[in-house]
Order: sequence, then C-alpha cells, then structure tokens
Amino acid sequence: MRRFDKRVAIGVAIIGVICLVWLGVTGALIGASLSESEREAVRNAVGARGVLLVVMWAVSLVVVGAVLSRLVAYFMTAPARLAEEAQVLLGTDVKRQLVPTGSIENRRLTDLFNQLVQQRESLRDEMDVRVAEAAHNTEQEKNRLAALMSELTKSVVVCNLDGRILLYNNRARMQFRKLSQAPGAIGGTELIGLGRSVYGVFDRKLVAHALENIQHRLQRGAAAPSAQFITTTPSGQLLRAQMAPVRSPQEGNELPKMTGFVLMLDNITREFEAQARQDSILHTLTERSRAALANMQAALDVLEYPDLEPDMHERLLKVLREETAGLGTRLREIKSSAVDGTVLRWPLEDMLGADLVAAAIRRIETIDNLSAVAEQVDDSLWLKVESFSLLQALSYLAERLKQECVITTLQLRLGMGDGRAQLDLCWQPSADKATTEVIPGWETDPMRSGGEDTSLTIQDVVERHGGAFWFGRDPDSGTVFFRFLLPLAAPQEQLETASMVRNESRPEYYDFDLFQSSAQTRSLEDSKLSELSFTVFDTETTGLDPANGDEIIQIAAVRIVNGKLLRHESFDQFVDPKRNIPEHTIPIHGITPDMVKGQPTIDKVLPAFHQFTQDTVLVAHNAAFDMRCLQVKEKVTGLVFDNPVMDTLLLSAVVHPNQESHRLEAITERFNINILGRHTALGDSMATAEVFLRLIPLLAEKGIFTLGQAREAAQKTYYARLKY
Repeated sequence: MRRFDKRVAIGVAIIGVICLVWLGVTGALIGASLSESEREAVRNAVGARGVLLVVMWAVSLVVVGAVLSRLVAYFMTAPARLAEEAQVLLGTDVKRQLVPTGSIENRRLTDLFNQLVQQRESLRDEMDVRVAEAAHNTEQEKNRLAALMSELTKSVVVCNLDGRILLYNNRARMQFRKLSQAPGAIGGTELIGLGRSVYGVFDRKLVAHALENIQHRLQRGAAAPSAQFITTTPSGQLLRAQMAPVRSPQEGNELPKMTGFVLMLDNITREFEAQARQDSILHTLTERSRAALANMQAALDVLEYPDLEPDMHERLLKVLREETAGLGTRLREIKSSAVDGTVLRWPLEDMLGADLVAAAIRRIETIDNLSAVAEQVDDSLWLKVESFSLLQALSYLAERLKQECVITTLQLRLGMGDGRAQLDLCWQPSADKATTEVIPGWETDPMRSGGEDTSLTIQDVVERHGGAFWFGRDPDSGTVFFRFLLPLAAPQEQLETASMVRNESRPEYYDFDLFQSSAQTRSLEDSKLSELSFTVFDTETTGLDPANGDEIIQIAAVRIVNGKLLRHESFDQFVDPKRNIPEHTIPIHGITPDMVKGQPTIDKVLPAFHQFTQDTVLVAHNAAFDMRCLQVKEKVTGLVFDNPVMDTLLLSAVVHPNQESHRLEAITERFNINILGRHTALGDSMATAEVFLRLIPLLAEKGIFTLGQAREAAQKTYYARLKY
C-alpha cells in the first residue's frame, strides 16, 4: 500500500492554473486587437465549442499529471529512496549493494555510494581483526566464566542492587522452571531472565534484610561477608538461599562499594519433608517405647515371683512378645526413614551409558580373579543415574557371584526396553553350583563394600532410580543375568532452544553492562529507547478476525534488554483453540490440528505470557492485529496488557517514508536480515526484534530518542489508520 504523492497533485494544479491564466491573457490581447464585429464573430465561432476547449484542457492536465508523476519518481523519489537506503548503511552494520534507479546522475551517485560502502567494509574488516586481537584475552576470561557458570552444580543468580537479574546459569534456569506454575515447556520463562526482577520469586523485605546484614559486615571490614535465609516461593517450594556481595574494584584507600549480590539456591522442599517424617517417627518411637518398656518391666517384675500361676505366666510372656515385636517394627521404620534420608541426598546426573559400563568393568576387575567384558552396549544411550551407588551395587553382586557361585568372568550389556535402559550383569553358570538356589534374596541384603557392611541394599539403589531389578535366564544361550531397569536422561532436564535458532555450546546468560543501571524515576514516556527493555512478540491465529471468533493457536516472544537480543530467553507455546483450523490457513502458518490438540488453552497460556512481559514495552509488526487478539481475551482471563506498545510497521514508515512497502519481508530485505521460520510465531518475533534493533539508531538520527517521541511520530504516519 502506497499513498498518493501530494507533490504531483500540487504540480498539476499549478500548471492548470498557469495554463488558464495564459489562455486568458492571450485571449484578452487578441480581443483588444480585433474590431467589435470580429470579436462578435469569434464569440459565435468559439462559444458553441467552449465545452470542447474545457475537455481538452482537462485532458492536457491528465497527460501533464502522468508525465509529472513519472518525472517526480525519476528525479525526486529515486534520490529520496537512495538517501534512505544510504542512511540505513550509515546508521547500521548492514552490508549490501544499492540498486541503481532513476536518472543517469542518480545511477552514477548510487555506484559511487557502493564504492564508498566497499571501502568502508574493508576498513571495518581490518578494524575488526585488530579489535579481535586486542580483545582475545578478555574473551578468554569471559568464556571461562561462562563455562564455570554453566557447569556449576549449584543454582546461581547474580543481581544488581535493584534486584534485576544480571547473570544466571543453567541450573538456575531449571530450578526456576520447577518453581513455575505455567503450563508446558514455557514454565520458568516468565520468572527468570536478564533484566527481570528477582522479587517475582523472593520477598523484597527478606532480600533487603539480608543485604543490610552484608552491608554492616562490609563496613566492619569483613573479608567475605555473606547471609543465608530460607523462604517459601509462591508455588509452595522451600528454598535455601546463600547471598554474597558483588563489589566494585577498590580505588585508593576507599573501601569497595557493593554493586550487586549473588544468590546460590537450593530447593530443600523434599529434604525438609523427609526430616519432618523422621522427626515424626522418632517422636512416635519415643512416646510408644516409653509405654512398651514400662509394660515389659512390669511383666519381668511379676515373672520373678516363684509361685506365679501358669496362665499368668503365659499372659506375661505374650505381653513381652507383643511389645518386643512392636519395638522391632518401630525400629525398622526408623531405619527405613534413615535410608530414605540418605537416598534423598543422592544426586542423579546425566551420564553416557557406555561410560557407566566402562567404569563398572574397571571396578569389577579390581576384585581378585574376576574379569568383565562389555557386550552389546548401545553407545547412544544417556542415563540419569547416581553412578557411585550403582557401581557399588554392581561390584557387590560381582563379588558375591565370585564367592558363592564360583564365577570368574562376567559380561555387561546395555540396551533399551520398555522406555527405560536395561543394564544386565551376565555370566555362564558353573556346572557344580546351583545358582538359582543361592541368589534369591540378595537384593534385600545390606551391601558389603570394602569389607564393611552398609545400611543400603540393592533394592534401595533401584528405588532411588525409580527402576526395577530381577534375576533371569536366557533360555537359548543359557546365560544367567541380573537386570537393572534405569531411567534415561529426562528430556525436560535439557535446555530447549527453537529449531530456527543456532544452538551454541554455552548460551550467554549474562550482561555485565546492567551493573551500571539504577532505579529510574522518570516515566517510561520520557525514557530513552536504548535504556528500555522490550518484549517482541507475534501470534498465529485461525484467521484474521479475532473479534468474531478467530483464535490464537501459537504465541511466541523474545526479549531485548540493554540493546541486546536475548535469543535463549524465548516464549513459544502452541494453544488449543477449541475450534477447527481452516484448511486454507494451514499452508500459511504450517500449524495443523494435531499440533495444537492437547496443548494448553488460551486461559492457561496468557497468564504466563502476561508475567513474561512485565516491566517491558511490547513490540510487534502490525501490532494493531496482535494487540486486538489479546484484548478480546481480557474478559476470559481477567488480564489487561496495558504495556506501552511499539509497531515496527509504523516505525519503518517514520524512518523510510518513501519506500514502496513496509511489509516485514520488505524491511528485512532492506536491512539484509535472514528470516528463519517465516509465518511461525517465534520466527517472526526474531525477525521483528532484529528489525527493531536496527530502527533505533535510525530514529535517533531523526531526533527521536524517547519512547514518547517514537510513539508520537508513529501515530502521524499513514499506516496508523489501520484498525482491527
């Protein structure tokens, strides 16, 4: 859609008026030179044909308009477009050749621009090489930090003094996912992210109290001050947090100032529940044992009487037996609880199955006169196991087989079965030993390790892994085996990234520039665009009429914080529309009914998305449509998206008013942006975010720096008339 150029209309009007004036003056001069009779003859000859003169005048204006429109496009619009495209090259890092259009002079000027762009890119490449060399050591330190944070087994979150998250590691991301009440894979994205407030999870007063304690210790000169607290999250989880300060570099004799804090988090909900069960059992044992011991003591005292009747003697013995059995039962409960508490502290970790088999072979071969080999091991299987206790169980079984069944060679197999991994410890039975007669019951015996008995059994190890264990025989080969069913590495424990986003080995979840931020007292309208946080989003729907029943079937978003696109902090969720998806729309968005069947409904998804967008400015391409899709759901969800809204379609029209098209494809082509996953919600969100980041410096060149200025300029564009 392109508006009519007013300059053509003004030019045609001016030429038409000039023509009329010229004809009038010419007629007056001719009339003055004629006699009265000649003038009368001219009026008679021309008067009847006056309409023809007017028609010819109008036709000449149409021809003049067409020619003028062509000349304007050739000599005025083409240079204007060239200026806008050159402005893109000047204000951004876009690398592309300008296409020559218009007059010969304009084409020559375009070629000159292209030569200058090539020279600039050569200089930039040379500068980039020098900068890369100079920043090599810094990059190494950053990668070391990223590696350290990524591999830590603790959940770590770093915040500035305003409580804004500056850094977090993978463990923290998984921890917050477990705290989330949002449905599906989007859980946790609304709680953790760069620039988000940690007070969405922690009570502000609790954190402030811990910060005050650390500040006092810093003032007293403590070398390593820290604070600890335990809190309950909105989802009911119990977290233990250890807080340490982030201090600025020391300058001169001044004490370093606190610029932020580090939180190391542990979810102690299960640990607390297990301890509570142990305390309850211990209390019950104490109370019941007191009465049982009193009864037993009374029975013993009476049994000492020499003339006790036989019936009374038997009743007292029965009392002793019952109380003794009761004490034994309660002691077993205490033992089971203690084992459960020990088991609870075992961390399950992802491990390549082949590595576990290799470690088991090395462990078994430390036993005298016993060897082990690997057979039929699936190298692609990843397990989620506690390797120490599992290796201890395999070693224990191997040692008992050697001692009681005279087995000298064992085989280990690993494969898939019933959705879990099958780990088999196999052997050929000895001819002079009946294996089946001695093995039953081994799984309930305490394991012996290093010559000492432990309180754990094979059954405890298997239960901790949520698996199974049995003894079996292969009828074809005669091979006997112990089989462990073990869990595979759970998919939800892996970090998801959209298929169209390049998956780096260690995503960058940090932004140290945010340490410079402070609490802003200005309204968002007066805030600079470069200082704001943005949520760039897009929706896919069943149609283009949300007010009359068309529903959202996918919603996705990415965040921009501190001028950086956080590709790994994305929101992407299919939505069950509870209605049919028209077949003619499926080729556009690629979403079939099977893809949304069983997905969360919009009343479950929008609350999580609302929290994801908190404290940010919403950005979309043709935002009027997407915002309408959200507004029609206000009554259903009770949620109002009152965030400020920016539209890249309108901003493009502000920056480039002479361009023929402001469709997303046209803008991305102008900025040399590759769209991956076009007409998918996440793909369009990524493309829109890239466009928006390139528009910000171009807006600044036009004197538009703040959110208020950008919104005001956008409302003045021709495209602001679009309504849904």
